[in-house]
Amino acid sequence: MPIADSDGTAIYYERHGSGPAILFVHGSGGHHAAWWQQVAALRDEFTVVTVDLRGFGKSDSSMKEFDGQDFPGDVVAVLDQENLTDAMLVGQSIGSVAALRAGLLRPERVSSVVLGHSLGGISHPELRELAAADRAEAVKLPVIDRLLTRPFQQERADLTFLFQQMGTFNVAKMQDLRNLDTDGPSLEDIQNSGVKVAFLAGERDAVLSVKTVTRAHELLPGSHLEIVEGAPHSMYWETPRKYNAAVAHLRRTLNARTEAA
Repeated sequence: MPIADSDGTAIYYERHGSGPAILFVHGSGGHHAAWWQQVAALRDEFTVVTVDLRGFGKSDSSMKEFDGQDFPGDVVAVLDQENLTDAMLVGQSIGSVAALRAGLLRPERVSSVVLGHSLGGISHPELRELAAADRAEAVKLPVIDRLLTRPFQQERADLTFLFQQMGTFNVAKMQDLRNLDTDGPSLEDIQNSGVKVAFLAGERDAVLSVKTVTRAHELLPGSHLEIVEGAPHSMYWETPRKYNAAVAHLRRTLNARTEAA
């Protein structure tokens, strides 16, 4: 069972396939197994790494409380243990914040970071205001409606139930991740790191609007924007073919840009 040591905390992860590396960082209700539709689809072309942040899945969950500021170090521990270089980190929702910070901590190992349905905790007054307005609308909806579309819930009651069950394997909760946004990186910090950043957004995301993500892309020179038609916040789960195609495209495209630089 692969375990990485993150300052004394045991972090569970898995490595599948071969080729350019993609490391997925889950959101508040996920863990390594949430990426089952991605591993199966991408492992023939890429090295696919999935990780459990502390308090999630099979990682150490014995601590009395969790500090979101520790989560980027969990990702770094896996990068170091596997000696990955030129990796692309793909975050989901608030997991994107941990992914971006990990990339900035290890730019020699991370060539690109994909911020899935997230601004990555970037510190910028206009972006904070836009994201807050989006959240104010999102909280008016039941949690499940923020993450999956109503038609999907009705047509795929089985996958909706499994989606909800995924979170029951975790000890840490959403509130344990919230302070990840504290003292986030500036646009200049990201530019100076040399790490490529891509924003991956769903057209039907009820948590973070395409308008907000597009504005973040405009403010970050050199960033890439990928908007997936008809996709919700949990795109990786509801529309996996579109999500997997977008991730594969970004891995090939951002990798090519890095090699050409």
